[in-house]
Amino acid sequence: MSVNTFKEDEYQKEVLKKDTLFRLYRYLLAYTKQIIIVFIIMAVTITISMLNPLIIERAIDVHIADRDMEGLIYLGVAAVVLNVIYVIGVKLRMYIMAKMSNQVLLTIRNELYVHIQKLSFSFFDSRPTGKILARVIGDVNSLKEVLSDSVTKLIPDFLTVIAVAAIMLVKNAKMAMAAIITLPFLAVGMYIIQTFSHRRWQVYRKKNSNINAFIHEDLSGIRIIQSFTAEKESDNTFDVLLKEHRNAFVSAVTFADAFGPLIEITWGVGGFLLYFIGIKLIGPGEIGVGTFIAFSTYLSMFWTPIRNLANFYNKIVTNISAAERIFDIMDTQPEIADKADVYELPEIQGEVVFDKVSFAYSDEPETMVLDQVSFKVKPGETIALVGPTGAGKTTIVNLISRFYDITKGDIYVDGHSLKNVSIHSLRKQMGIMTQDNFLFSGTIRENIKYGRLNATDEEMVEAAKAVNAHEFIMKLEKGYDTVISERGARLSIGQRQLLAFARTMISKPGILILDEATSSIDTHTEILVQQGIETLLKGRTSFVIAHRLSTIKKADRIFVINHGKICEEGNHEQLMAQKGAYYGLYQAQFKNIA
Repeated sequence: MSVNTFKEDEYQKEVLKKDTLFRLYRYLLAYTKQIIIVFIIMAVTITISMLNPLIIERAIDVHIADRDMEGLIYLGVAAVVLNVIYVIGVKLRMYIMAKMSNQVLLTIRNELYVHIQKLSFSFFDSRPTGKILARVIGDVNSLKEVLSDSVTKLIPDFLTVIAVAAIMLVKNAKMAMAAIITLPFLAVGMYIIQTFSHRRWQVYRKKNSNINAFIHEDLSGIRIIQSFTAEKESDNTFDVLLKEHRNAFVSAVTFADAFGPLIEITWGVGGFLLYFIGIKLIGPGEIGVGTFIAFSTYLSMFWTPIRNLANFYNKIVTNISAAERIFDIMDTQPEIADKADVYELPEIQGEVVFDKVSFAYSDEPETMVLDQVSFKVKPGETIALVGPTGAGKTTIVNLISRFYDITKGDIYVDGHSLKNVSIHSLRKQMGIMTQDNFLFSGTIRENIKYGRLNATDEEMVEAAKAVNAHEFIMKLEKGYDTVISERGARLSIGQRQLLAFARTMISKPGILILDEATSSIDTHTEILVQQGIETLLKGRTSFVIAHRLSTIKKADRIFVINHGKICEEGNHEQLMAQKGAYYGLYQAQFKNIA
């Protein structure tokens, strides 16, 4: 594995940060009722916090000065009651917001996952799986504090700053101005820091994705790594990626950590000016001791939310790149999608027509994989596709399944253009089996029924017997309830392919596609599978791709594909008699075997 493969950062389009934030906050609109409750609670708690300094001021300047113990006791009891209400309110609003933000994260993650499932193969062809996982898991998790703090901290802290500033200005304008005169310097400093910090956090997220992509591929290919004793090379690659990740993180936090000192300095200067002016003003006729203490309390109440707001702003700068990466995928439109006026494809008989079909992959538009290919397949026919690697065999079956859209021409199934029918109604009537058959973690029963979730156990057993999988399944410890790991690691290659055959067969497809489906099965097993396939293919249109030409002798027609065209067509005997390309392939293969 080349380290440069994983060092390459993902492309990400630039968007305005405010647009990303507004889009993120729109998810909160679904919880208007809860937010209103939180606002009411905040109004109560902020009011109580504003009253506390005034209670202290009255206690000192009125009740203590007049030696009014009874009034002081009443005032103390009132303060205790108010602050109990305050504590309960704060805890309640935090609980509501935590629950709400978790639900929003669940919604975002679900929307992202559903959208990814709709994306075309070309999207996955160009991205390692680990980088996609990093967005679904890590980037979504990064948004939790931003969403929760937006209501529980941003709004109350902002309102607190305004309320405290207003109270201080009313009580003493000179002292109030002394306390807040450093705010413009703080705003300028924060703007400068976030300008440099945001791009560095974007780079950090990309480096984090690179590590995820490497780990996912490394663990998926651990058998190959150990087989070739390539552990050291993998360690070296991982070390390079870790260093890039660390350097990106250090670069990002270097600026992010500047927020704290900036706030402390401006707070300290504001506090110094407040006390300096307060000392000048304190005394009879100016301000009382209680008022000065109240101002000191208000100073803390003013700068604490300022610090919280700055920290929240820092979180936004840190995590907004995660939201950008999430919405970047959500904004990626599937290349293969239904038109607005598509209709459901009726139950198909299996006629397939290619009408002057040409195709080129989007990343190589100048290279035609298929060039003006035309043919007609009758319902129930078995068509074999043969030819050299890269000739276009797999491309043909991928176009029938509409995993890619054709460049020119048209494809019809039972006279319906694939462009005019819904993708779901087409693919649910097709059975596709490839050489690389993926088995999911779970029981054998679940894996076979994945082909048709509402299938009965009798249909499951029937499909397994048809492809001769039933016998080996029943020899397992728990039969069909045997649990297998991802990709069926404890099963032989032949057993895995037999299960994949059963999964495909249980779907009862109108069109069946077998792409090198028997290449990894031993000769004895292949004979058994071929018997089952022949039974299930009766009355069903099928396309079979096989390099092992002995497996396609019974096909109704054989298409020899080369350079994106059908250069020969006929059954086995006809093509052998022509002594053309197929004859050469057949003779070369059996000569090598001999």
